[in-house]
Amino acid sequence: MRKNLTLTTLLMGLGLGLPAWADIQHATYVKTAAQTVALSEGVVKKIDKAQSKLTIKHGPLENLDMPGMTMVFRVQDAGWLDQVKPGDTIRFQAERVNGVLVVTRLEIVQ
Repeated sequence: MRKNLTLTTLLMGLGLGLPAWADIQHATYVKTAAQTVALSEGVVKKIDKAQSKLTIKHGPLENLDMPGMTMVFRVQDAGWLDQVKPGDTIRFQAERVNGVLVVTRLEIVQ
């Protein structure tokens, strides 16, 4: 009786399961992508503490493939709204989270 060995069977027998390898590759990619996102520059136009939102006039958002414009963003940390005021120049990172644009990193330019 002859048995056919598939690549998966062979790898599993050697202890080289593909799911573990795939997870390692995914984690590396996510970490690398997060580290390489450049901050965008903008000017705070309006603060809405009740809704945890900032209106920002910004330059291009390369990671979102957006041109410069003025738009409203939710903020990841509502405490940031106490640190900025209209007219402040900021550097920030925005990401699409569950279909909503969210500021996930914020620095005030001194």
